[in-house]
Amino acid sequence: MARNQAWDPEQLPDLTGRTYLITGSNAGLGYFSSEQLVRAGARVYMTGRSPNRLMAARAAVRRRNPDAGDRVETLLLDTSNLGSVRAAAATIGGRGGLDGLLLNAGIVHPPKERETTGDGNEVVFATNVLGHFALSGALLTTLAAASGRMVWLGSVSTSMAKYDPFDPQLVEGYSGGRAYVQSKVATAALGFEADRRLRAAGVAVSSVVAHPGYSTSGRTPGIVGVNNPTRLTRFADNLQFAITQSKEHGAWTLVRALVDPGIEGGEYWGPRLIVRGEPHRGKSSKITRDPEIAQRLWGVCEDATGVRWPFANAARASA
Repeated sequence: MARNQAWDPEQLPDLTGRTYLITGSNAGLGYFSSEQLVRAGARVYMTGRSPNRLMAARAAVRRRNPDAGDRVETLLLDTSNLGSVRAAAATIGGRGGLDGLLLNAGIVHPPKERETTGDGNEVVFATNVLGHFALSGALLTTLAAASGRMVWLGSVSTSMAKYDPFDPQLVEGYSGGRAYVQSKVATAALGFEADRRLRAAGVAVSSVVAHPGYSTSGRTPGIVGVNNPTRLTRFADNLQFAITQSKEHGAWTLVRALVDPGIEGGEYWGPRLIVRGEPHRGKSSKITRDPEIAQRLWGVCEDATGVRWPFANAARASA
């Protein structure tokens, strides 16, 4: 698709025969991204850490898309647990081609006090960053075989609070807000660094960063088992209608970043009006584009996960 060709987020191109994996698919942006891809004909692996919530989400996708059939599959995956990441990657890697990976799962409302995972990592950094770094590395050759794409979930918060994640695990000075923003700085920086490394290694996988703007549950359609906002939440979110949008619309940008062949690795996409609107190519905050910060974070992720991306094997798979 040419860059100047119109893109209609409600009429996606035919994705029949393509396969995508989305982390955090049982609700919110991940659910609506899954639904939009399935509606366009794609096969989707919906992942999450709760089997009951995943089953409810898959049932909702099938109910709202009667032609979905067996193109919707679920897979248990907890990005805060490196063992879970390895198991899920092994399962997907054994099933063949993968055209895209949407790294959506994350903690949006961090705990007030610092918590660690069973692997010993700070829980927000582990969930939002480390799990996705490990998953992308483990699935790199699978993506390369299909000349696929990975999309990292950025956030407008990185432009509002420019925390340099020098201490990404926040051993000192933890706060929930800082943990979230630092994780999003890291996510975007790693997405751009991945693109640089993939290009240098000759791997036919593109890495894109996208953000959903300010998408809220109170402005999102109610779906049993997926999105059930209270009346108070709907009232409060609708008071902010000028600067918010539904999670369904927030997913538009993520889906375009994942499937539009006119998008190139290293690009940054978000809503046209930053907090809301149709997908638009933009420019990420300066801190997320700093190669030195990105290289430092890459090393931190390698050490914390024990994962080294197999660039040489992926380059051969691309050939």
